[in-house]
Amino acid sequence: MIKTYAKKKIINIKKHYISFNIAKQVFNDMNRIEICDMQHSLEEDCYNTVGMVEDILFVVYTERREKIRFISARLATEKREFVL
Repeated sequence: MIKTYAKKKIINIKKHYISFNIAKQVFNDMNRIEICDMQHSLEEDCYNTVGMVEDILFVVYTERREKIRFISARLATEKREFVL
């Protein structure tokens, strides 16, 4: 199950032009690359995922009480996303 917050959804659309409704489709990409972001996982585990949804997306999320909570979703246009 995916948990989203209205304010966070609006901020992400304004900043990155990607809705969380589109971003959640990254989990349907069986070839996606996903790693735990140890640098940002001090209080809770954060995950970086690169996957194809119409275009290549870079999605950051965490899991809380068995629910996925999006932190950010954007087009993967920077070189660092491919290094992970």
